[in-house]
Amino acid sequence: MNNPTYYWYVAVTYRKERIIKQELDKMNIKNFVPFRNVVKERNGKKVKLTELIISGYVFIYTDPKTSMTLTQKLAFNMRYLKEPKTYKPVTIPDKQMQDFIFLLTFPEEQANLVPCNLRRGDKVRIIKGIFAGIEGELIRIKGHKRVVVRLENVAAVATTYIPASFLERIEQEA
Repeated sequence: MNNPTYYWYVAVTYRKERIIKQELDKMNIKNFVPFRNVVKERNGKKVKLTELIISGYVFIYTDPKTSMTLTQKLAFNMRYLKEPKTYKPVTIPDKQMQDFIFLLTFPEEQANLVPCNLRRGDKVRIIKGIFAGIEGELIRIKGHKRVVVRLENVAAVATTYIPASFLERIEQEA
């Protein structure tokens, strides 16, 4: 499903994430809305709910032409997140988006959503354990090494503690 002319776009909306997802699904357009299943107590009973993790965002995998027509086709107040300097729509590389989606499938104790304003660290790849293959930035939260997969200007997910022996440094491309 990895198509070189397709990109992950970040659509911004207000309280319409579920409806937009349903419409995109009907149109057979690959998308991702970050939900997590949680158990909450309501009126003394435990209830399973699907909770939105990052409100306001719908990630859409499509080509540039279709991405532009979607804002007219979907009769919702939806726009794309833009690069601050170029005002072009933000696009996310497929590998980075797949890593982000994968980490969000884990319980909150193992992968936490963290603020986007983290200071950049070394780019690393996890080589052992349940997160093997994930690439991101090495950071410290509460004194522990963690790997963050960051969607620039959108959100970031951090793993639980990762031992140094489970990591390898990725050399920066020239």
